[in-house]
Amino acid sequence: MTDDYLARIGQLIRDARQHRGWTQLQLADALSTSQSAVNRIERGNQNISLEMIARIGEALDSEIVSLGYSGPMHLRVIGGRRLSGSIDVKTSKNACVALLCASLLNSGRTVLRRVARIEEVFRILEVLNSIGVRTRWINDGADLEIQPPAQLDLDGIDADAARRTRSIIMFLGPLLHRETHFKIPYAGGCDLGTRTIEPHMTALRRFGLEITATEGMYHATVNRQIGPERPIVLTERGDTATENAVLAAARHDGVTVIRNASSNYMVQDLCFFLEELGVRVEGVGTTTLTVHGVPHIDRDVDYSPSEDPVEAMSLIAAAVITESELTIRRVPVEFLEVELAVLEGMGLNHDLSAEYPADNGRTRLADLTVRPSKLEAPIDKIHPMPFPGLNIDNVPFFAAIAASAHGSTLIHDWVYDNRAIYLTDLNRLGGRLQLLDPHRVLVEGTTRWRAAEMMCPPALRPAVVVLLAMMAAEGTSVLRNVYVINRGYEDLAERLNSVGAQIETFRDI
Repeated sequence: MTDDYLARIGQLIRDARQHRGWTQLQLADALSTSQSAVNRIERGNQNISLEMIARIGEALDSEIVSLGYSGPMHLRVIGGRRLSGSIDVKTSKNACVALLCASLLNSGRTVLRRVARIEEVFRILEVLNSIGVRTRWINDGADLEIQPPAQLDLDGIDADAARRTRSIIMFLGPLLHRETHFKIPYAGGCDLGTRTIEPHMTALRRFGLEITATEGMYHATVNRQIGPERPIVLTERGDTATENAVLAAARHDGVTVIRNASSNYMVQDLCFFLEELGVRVEGVGTTTLTVHGVPHIDRDVDYSPSEDPVEAMSLIAAAVITESELTIRRVPVEFLEVELAVLEGMGLNHDLSAEYPADNGRTRLADLTVRPSKLEAPIDKIHPMPFPGLNIDNVPFFAAIAASAHGSTLIHDWVYDNRAIYLTDLNRLGGRLQLLDPHRVLVEGTTRWRAAEMMCPPALRPAVVVLLAMMAAEGTSVLRNVYVINRGYEDLAERLNSVGAQIETFRDI
């Protein structure tokens, strides 16, 4: 291996380590080596085997290199181009992964329409296949067919795939009805700070589930004599915690009341799907859900998840930042009403079509045309709230939008420990963002974006925000190791190219 390649690999490793927030000593401890060895590797002064590169990638949850193809994927962006035309919003990532987990409740055949072909879905499918669930893409790869076996092979679970997605935590609700003893790997996903499973356990203990965490695994035991005798009150209004509670309640033989429940889009899609399975759910769209469980479910069902409001917000931000006129079709407006109200207050020039139903027959869609606008900073700070407030996952897009507006904007991302820090990566592209504390960023606009080469942040939404800023910057930018974007977006670069962007995918190792 040449010195040039060693230096380039070392730079990738250093960038991945820094984005994870680790010191050289922390990486050395994870690899059972010395800090001086890590220092030599990062400076390109030490030969390094493919096995060591793979170990480093696993420790940092980053595709430094992947065996079987030429290396991690990067994006080369020719910026400063205006977008035009129209683009459709894809189905919801978060709804799709919840429905994949929910398919374990059903002994029958489940067909999900227009499933997002993204890395997060692929990881869940790998886990499902490893425990005996048969899945196949049908109708030219547009739809997904799922058929669980009579008996799951949980000892064969693909631990590597499971650890690369936080969605694995939603196996707990369905599995507690199928097994009295089982284990699943720790949840992974985006690096967004410490997140415990205690909000999930607040609900699941009421169904007799107890968990011991050892050696990278959750060891679960289920006491079938225990069931919720009074309403379950969630300690936080989290989306996945609510979904896990609903999944557990779906096959509980009785009526379960869940209070302080999330009413967000993925929870609603899950409830609509369960109704197709014969589970009656009252209060969908509110913070109190009443689930009439069915102890055995054996139905052939066909369901279409709705469109993704966060992807819609990504496309809105793309149009705003690049000062483009763009029509975004199939926007789930009921989950973007606060965002659109804030943007309207900032001066966004846009039109909204009449509403029409999504393929699930329940979610309200509309087509949105965004035009170049002179934006002013909002009077109030940007901060998320549970639905129907401004969506937590949409907050990062307002960092780039605020940077394109005249004036100062305070963004308070109070939910996650690390995500606000990643927003300051926009400074490398010409932004002026000041980190006030781990949760608050002060954004100064307007911004003259400039091209740069940088490592992709390890959190999905900040990574896309960086990509959008690169699209607005004159010149050529490079965004390295974009696996995290592929976790949540299907063919994003190609779809943006279809409306005028110029983004090239490449690999260099």
